[in-house]
Amino acid sequence: MGFSSESSAPRGVVISGVRSGADPIPKGTNVEGLPNRILRVLNMKSGEFGLAVLSAAFFFLVLCGYFFLRPVREAMGVAGGMGDLRWLFAVTSVASLGAVLAFGGVVARTNRRRFIPVAYLFVIACLIGFATLLILDARAGGGLIGTDAETGLSRGIGYTFYVWLSVINLFSTSVFWAFMVDVFDVDQGKRMFPFIGIGGTLGALAGGGGASLISGLTDSPYLPAGLMLIGAGCFGLAIAVMLILDGTAGRSKLSRLATAPAAAGAEGGSGNGSASGARIGGAFWDGARAVATSPYLLGVGLWVVFMAVSNTLIYFTQANVILEATDTFSQRVGSFANFDFLAQAATLFTQIFVTTHVIRKLGVGWTLAILPLVTVLGFAVLAMWPLYGVMIIFQAVHRATRYAVSRPSRETLFSVVAPAEKYKAKPIVDVFLYRGGDLAGAGIDGLFAMLGLALAWVAMSTAPLAGMWIVLSVALGRAQARRVAS
Repeated sequence: MGFSSESSAPRGVVISGVRSGADPIPKGTNVEGLPNRILRVLNMKSGEFGLAVLSAAFFFLVLCGYFFLRPVREAMGVAGGMGDLRWLFAVTSVASLGAVLAFGGVVARTNRRRFIPVAYLFVIACLIGFATLLILDARAGGGLIGTDAETGLSRGIGYTFYVWLSVINLFSTSVFWAFMVDVFDVDQGKRMFPFIGIGGTLGALAGGGGASLISGLTDSPYLPAGLMLIGAGCFGLAIAVMLILDGTAGRSKLSRLATAPAAAGAEGGSGNGSASGARIGGAFWDGARAVATSPYLLGVGLWVVFMAVSNTLIYFTQANVILEATDTFSQRVGSFANFDFLAQAATLFTQIFVTTHVIRKLGVGWTLAILPLVTVLGFAVLAMWPLYGVMIIFQAVHRATRYAVSRPSRETLFSVVAPAEKYKAKPIVDVFLYRGGDLAGAGIDGLFAMLGLALAWVAMSTAPLAGMWIVLSVALGRAQARRVAS
């Protein structure tokens, strides 16, 4: 790899499956020196392991940073009560549209190697700004949002941070997965995305566990600022790993970055954005237009809306329970972090023992249908036994299915979309439509609360939703298969 002939390579360097000098690859191993049986267990081919590890490390750092921040966001969001939390969802949906349009403009003017690091640098700069304002407010004698010493500044920062992180989270993970489907083809995605997802889950466990541990040690008004700075550090490391991965994939014959047609990556080429340095081009509104004019992308967007509605109904139930059970900001941070840790532990179990082969055996469509099945069955159980413990288990199982099973399968849907269209349309689907589903879910929850309806009504309302969702899942799987065949 990287040498044109054996004579030009130092002793021990791997070249086309053999090593130079007198040390051939041991029998039963591969070019990476791993036993072949390990690659079979991981469902990978020779040469793919290094790319998979770098991708998993990238995802680990992105989610570790986010899950240090997520409990802070949740604690700030519920500080003013459930009413304020619902209108924050509305503000978030509007802010998402503006963010998507701005993102489309940036994508149109830069290449991927530049705009992904720039995007994460923007996240870091914002986190440092939020942390600085909170530190200055605390040093002036102010208290955190939701406390007796709360100031106007702390409330403003809290609500702004809630909206900001809600948008940035979907944007940052959307960029990550868009990069992944540029690096790997459809077959590799089915085999390797579950492994990469495990890296993200471990990062989420580390972030959630770390946030829970730190919040349990202090009630300091500097707590949220400290967690923000830790998150910023994780995103900084993620940029470094991304750049290493980009360079490695560009030199690997097993990556789409290296095997894409030369014209696609050449300056002034087709502009499809499939190569590392290619400028994607086009106008910032092309993403919305691509979704509106493509039945396939509209179907993907509708699937995301269904998912967001179900997520929101579960989320409000969880938020209400925590708000009633806690008194201080640090207790709320710890409670949300504990919920996250439990859900991510369930996700990791599912990824290790279920996900690796389920997409390949069931196909994309039926794999997507698992989440609506879990949703309707979970709410049915809640209708019969509306208990706190049942809700916690349901939330953990639902999130595990969402991240460990549905997310990798959903991301493969974009592997049959042109790169330029994908990079602009994907944030519309993953950010604006997702938050639109959140808004719809918040409206449904608010209506049920206003009417004083019990949880059983929520359970019954999900049955028709899940039915349409399952049909859509199977249809999307068939549509993707037709695109692959053509």
